[in-house]
Amino acid sequence: MKHELFNGVIHVTGVNLWAHVGVLEEERVNGQWFSLDFSLRLDIDLASKEDNLDLTADYSLAIKSLQKFSFDFTCLTIEKFSDQILCRLEQFYGPVPMSVKLTKCSVPLPGFHGRVSIERTRNSY
Repeated sequence: MKHELFNGVIHVTGVNLWAHVGVLEEERVNGQWFSLDFSLRLDIDLASKEDNLDLTADYSLAIKSLQKFSFDFTCLTIEKFSDQILCRLEQFYGPVPMSVKLTKCSVPLPGFHGRVSIERTRNSY
């Protein structure tokens, strides 16, 4: 697809995911919360003119699928987890330009109360 066909972006923010991801064994055994934001660059003109869900990306399908998938997913790094999320989004929407921001909500480091995020893009976002 040519980039001029992508005239809109759908942003989905604050998707809660429970996954067994982390370097520490307790993170992988017990699991923890992640927050996901993702964006899809699409041609949304026809969907907006015809008010037709079939002509756009039904983001509810991806949200439900990612929540189910993440519950059973285990790996060491948020890099790997984010890659698997991008792969699943491609299964739903094809090779459209997309980006994800995956945030680990609680990092097990003494004295650190922030969050850690990774941002990735795919298909020339």
